[in-house]
This record gives sequence, structure tokens and C-alpha cells, in this order.
Amino acid sequence: MSDTQRASLLLAHGSSDPLWLEPFNHLLAQIRDQLKDSGSRVEMAYMELAEPSMTGQIRTLAAEGIRHIDVLPLFFAAGRHLRKDVPAMIDAVQQELASEGHILEINLHKPVGLEPEVASAISQVVIRQVR
Repeated sequence: MSDTQRASLLLAHGSSDPLWLEPFNHLLAQIRDQLKDSGSRVEMAYMELAEPSMTGQIRTLAAEGIRHIDVLPLFFAAGRHLRKDVPAMIDAVQQELASEGHILEINLHKPVGLEPEVASAISQVVIRQVR
């Protein structure tokens, strides 16, 4: 059973190049397909240079009654964007929404690139190409 007040937000850096966005649209479709029977809500957002923006998606979800958002960065590592920029953006939108009466919890997770499975998959691709 799903929690209708909860959503996950996949976060990518963003680009103005539509071809750059295609793999993320495909990834979102794959994830949604695998979760279709779970009732889990998963959306895509971009930090900059593309739509939907992270803050725009957070605002939309809050307006729809979502009260808990897990932000899952599709980044390889935690650089300045994930250590400073994204937390500041989240804090700002959270404060704005609170002033409008929308209280929500937003959890910024570590980048998916730090997960052991991702490192293993990348290693396998590199090894296959090097051999």
C-alpha cells in the first residue's frame, strides 16, 4: 500500500540540450513501470537549465497534498551542488511553502553514484570496454 502523502523526486543537474534529457525521461519511465503496482509516486526534476525545476516540482507536489519528499540525486558524487546549492534551494522553497501553510518534510539523499551497485556497474562497463 502506498503513502499518498509521500513522493520521490529524482534530481539531475539539467541541460538546455533536449538530447541530454532523453536518458532521464527513459529512466523515469523504467522506474515508474517497475513500481506501477506499488502506488509509489516518482517524479523527475532538474537543478538548473531544464524543466521541470526542482523547486517547481516541490511546489507542485506540496499543492497536491504531498507532505514528505525524498530527493534522490542522480549525480555521481556529492560536489558543491549537492553540498551547498541544492540544500539551500530546498531550505528556501521549504520556508516559502511553510509561510503559505504547506508544511512538508524534504529529505535530500546521498547521490546514487555513491551506491555500491552503481560503482560495480560502471566498473563492469569500463572493464568490458578495456578488454
